[in-house]
Amino acid sequence: MKNLAIDVRSIGKDYKLYRGRADRLKDALRLSKHPGYETYHALQDVSFDVKKGETVGLIGTNGAGKSTLLKIITGVLTPSRGEVEVVGKVSALLELGAGFNLEYTGLENIYFTGTLMGFTKEQMDAKVPQITEFASIGDYIHQPVKTYSSGMFARLAFAMAINVEPDILIVDEALSVGDIYFQSKCFKKMDEIKKRGTTVLLVTHDMSSVVKYCDKVVVLNHGQVVKIGNPKEMVDIYKRLLVGQYDASLDGKKDLTKAGTTSNKEGETSTKHRWMDALTLHEENLIYGSGKAEIVDFGFFDEKDQITPLILKKSEFKIRMKVEFHEDVEYPIFAFTIKNVRGEEVCGTNSMFERLEIPLAKQGETYEITFTQKANLQGGEYLMSFGCTGYENGEFTVYDRKYDVANLTIVSEQDTVGAFDIDSTVTARKL
Repeated sequence: MKNLAIDVRSIGKDYKLYRGRADRLKDALRLSKHPGYETYHALQDVSFDVKKGETVGLIGTNGAGKSTLLKIITGVLTPSRGEVEVVGKVSALLELGAGFNLEYTGLENIYFTGTLMGFTKEQMDAKVPQITEFASIGDYIHQPVKTYSSGMFARLAFAMAINVEPDILIVDEALSVGDIYFQSKCFKKMDEIKKRGTTVLLVTHDMSSVVKYCDKVVVLNHGQVVKIGNPKEMVDIYKRLLVGQYDASLDGKKDLTKAGTTSNKEGETSTKHRWMDALTLHEENLIYGSGKAEIVDFGFFDEKDQITPLILKKSEFKIRMKVEFHEDVEYPIFAFTIKNVRGEEVCGTNSMFERLEIPLAKQGETYEITFTQKANLQGGEYLMSFGCTGYENGEFTVYDRKYDVANLTIVSEQDTVGAFDIDSTVTARKL
């Protein structure tokens, strides 16, 4: 364990999935020779280490075993196999406020949690002003936490965990609590903690935080370690896992599409697989049009031409759409727009603006349209809209329009002010 803060060796965690209550009782009393359950392997042979002062990310799709692993590392769960060794005082943000007594005041919970972590009352007396100032909940600190809003509850829990100066900080999906101002404080505090040399184990679906803070990343899938490496490469693997395009045996050689699909020339897939199946689609969308043309598929492609809902900021990426024409259409116009989470249109373009003309799209024809651009949007979540329109007898006509149909995530390790990054380069010289 020299220079290691966390050492995870061949960890496995199994759960019994019973068919009914009677089977559970029979198993507990050993009344049946045949098990009335199936074994679910939440974790299988997981091994990695975290050096002192290192920030390590744990990423993976839902159900990959990330939270289970953190609970084993913090001692909340016992592994079925393997060993974990942790050196140093741990502060864990697994579930914000877990362990808080709802009848106690915020201040009483601070002292109570501090005692559980091994701090004396005198040590906590010195820490309380910093914790309460960071939480910024005012006189509510003297009220029972059962009276708190969910936001106040989360702020106090985060302030408590992050301000006790732990040797090891374990964070599970907790960097986005509270409003934008509190989130700014949280990210600033994370920078301070990292500079101070605190060991951090971070679990999050926010790939921007992974790229920005982590020194290395562990990718989990179905309870197993897929790969360990530098953040950007691991985020790329995570993107492929999200859409079923990662095969470890072919890592670094080529990518596979989902089972049952074939890949042809650039951007083309067989009819067994639609690009949109790899995206997070928005059910509450608005679709309308005359029906002369139909947008049958769409997708986002990264700089390696892999379909993905995650795009790295400042990288080149493609937006593609396929349009089938059910009637002849003269000079069709193809368009997309991007909205932020507040529903504001931040950018977009169409084939007319970009001076692409198709004089006549005939009935039965299908066109594939590709927009290629730089991802200069700030990191965050966006909604995509697609359209096929045109002019008939001088009147603007909508053939098919799909509003807010898909989610696009821009992954950023450095955000600036406003909706766009103008990609500035800064120099200075002494006069």
